[in-house]
Amino acid sequence: MEDVLDPQVPERARRRTYKAKYKRDFLTEYDSLDRQGRGALLRREKLYTSLVGKWRDQRDKGVLVALARPAGAPPASIAEKDAARLRKENLRLSGELDTARQVIAIQGKLSALLDQLSTNSSATSTEK
Repeated sequence: MEDVLDPQVPERARRRTYKAKYKRDFLTEYDSLDRQGRGALLRREKLYTSLVGKWRDQRDKGVLVALARPAGAPPASIAEKDAARLRKENLRLSGELDTARQVIAIQGKLSALLDQLSTNSSATSTEK
């Protein structure tokens, strides 16, 4: 039997985003309703009371900009991006330097061993 995907369910869930005007209008309507009306509004808009509480906190602070601000970390500045890139490059170069130091140490030991072997073989060949 072949697996059939349900066309009603998206492959990957997406977070909903809300414009500041929508939030403001929703809160105005929400605050004007009684308990049953609020429940019906939440169901109709498919929202949770926790989200309404966050929007109220933002509104009560009197910052409409906060209502429009997307969730998550603020975008990094150019200086922060450059600093992160330089840190990453510094780590990479430090790793390469450590590898080069190990190679140089091994080459020094190999050179000393070859010197010793050549000295031993010349001493052995002069004894014969």
